[in-house]
Amino acid sequence: MSRLKAGPSIVLLYTTFPKISETFLQRDVAALQAKGLNLRIYSLWGGGGEFRGLQVRSFNKWRLLPLFLFEIPWQCVRRPRLIRDLFEGVFTRAAPSWLNFWENMLGAGFAGCFYRELQRDPPALVHGAWAGAPATAGWVWWRMFGWRYSSGAHAYDIYEHGGDWWLMEKLQHARFIHASTEAAKRELVERGVPAAKIQVIRRGLEAFPPLKPLRPVRSPLRLVCVARLVAKKGLDHQLRIYAALKQAGFAFEARIVGDGPLQDSLLALAAQLGVAEQVKFLGRLEQPQVWEQLAWADVLLHTGVIAPSGDRDGLPNVIPEAMSAGVLVVTSPVSATTEAVQQERTGLVCDVDLPLAWQVALQRFRDDDLLAERLRAGARRWVEENYDAHRNTDRLVACFEEAMKP
Repeated sequence: MSRLKAGPSIVLLYTTFPKISETFLQRDVAALQAKGLNLRIYSLWGGGGEFRGLQVRSFNKWRLLPLFLFEIPWQCVRRPRLIRDLFEGVFTRAAPSWLNFWENMLGAGFAGCFYRELQRDPPALVHGAWAGAPATAGWVWWRMFGWRYSSGAHAYDIYEHGGDWWLMEKLQHARFIHASTEAAKRELVERGVPAAKIQVIRRGLEAFPPLKPLRPVRSPLRLVCVARLVAKKGLDHQLRIYAALKQAGFAFEARIVGDGPLQDSLLALAAQLGVAEQVKFLGRLEQPQVWEQLAWADVLLHTGVIAPSGDRDGLPNVIPEAMSAGVLVVTSPVSATTEAVQQERTGLVCDVDLPLAWQVALQRFRDDDLLAERLRAGARRWVEENYDAHRNTDRLVACFEEAMKP
C-alpha cells in the first residue's frame, strides 16, 4: 500500500465507498489522486479496504458503545453548548424519515468515535461527498474544533422526503458546496443558500470511448436501460411503453441493467403486460459489462419520475456515458436530465405518460439516419465540453485549495 503524500491532508467522507452503483465517486477519487492531493478516505457505513493504493477506513459500529457510555457524558461536561444544540435539534423537529434520522445519527456517531484519531494529524479540509451522514460528521467536527469542511449536495440530499434533516445548518457553514447539476443549484438558492457558495462541477469520464458506428439497419431496435430498480426510475412506465410498442407491431429488443427492491414487481408487471420475452432483466453488472451493453444498444431509455418520497434523479451518469459512446438517448423531462439531453440537439425528450410519444421518437431513431447522426454528434460534443473528468477535477481541486486557505 502506498504511503500518503506529504502536505495538507483532505479527509474524504463517504457513506459507502467503494460502491458498485457509485462508480462516479471512484472516478472522482482517482482523478483527485492523480492531481497529487494527500487524501484520507473514510467509509461510514459499508465499503472499506483499499482503493488504488489508498486505505479506506471503515467504521466498526461497536465503537458506538463506548461513545454512548463514556464519550457523550464527557462531552456534556466539556462542550455543553454543542450537546445542547444537538439534542435541541433532535427533539424539536421531526426527521423527514427514519432512514434520514439514522443517517444523521451515523454521521454524528462517526464524528464522536474518530475525532481523537484525527486530532493527532488534523486535516486541512473535511469533505463530505453527500449532505447526509458524511456532511454531518464534518459539521460536528467544525463545531468541536473549527476544522474547515465542505459538502456535496445532490438530488437525494435535496429532494428525498423534502431534503436532509439538517441540510441548511450543514450547508450554511460549509466552505463550498459541490453540486453536479444546475437544477440542484437552483433549488438550493431558492432555499436560501448563497449562489456564490455553490459550485456546479459535473462528474466526468477519464477517457472518451470511440464513437461507435450507427447500425445501418436498426430493426429490431436495440433498447437498453441502466438503472436501479427503484421508484424514481419510472420503470413501470417503461414497461408500459414496451407494451405499446409490441401492440403497434414495433420490432425491438430491450435489456434492463440493475437490481433493486422493485425487481419482483417489475418482473410480474412485464409478464402481465406480455413483454417478458422482449424485455430481459440482466441484474446488476460491473462497469465493464455495462459498457458492453452500451456497445450493443442503439438507444438508451431513461424514464425517470418524481418518486412518492419526493426523490428524483439529478443527471444519471449513464446518460452522458451513453452519449459519449454514440448511443442515442430518449429521456423524460424530470430534474436535470435535460441539461444533457436537449430536445432535437443531443437527444429526444418525452413524457412517460405518453407511450405514443416514445413510439414516435423510437421510430425516428430507427428510420432517420440523418437525425440519428446529427443527435449523436451533438451528444458527443456536449459530453466532451461538459463531462471531461480531468477538466472538472481541476475545478474541484481549485475549490479544495481555496477552501484550505487561512
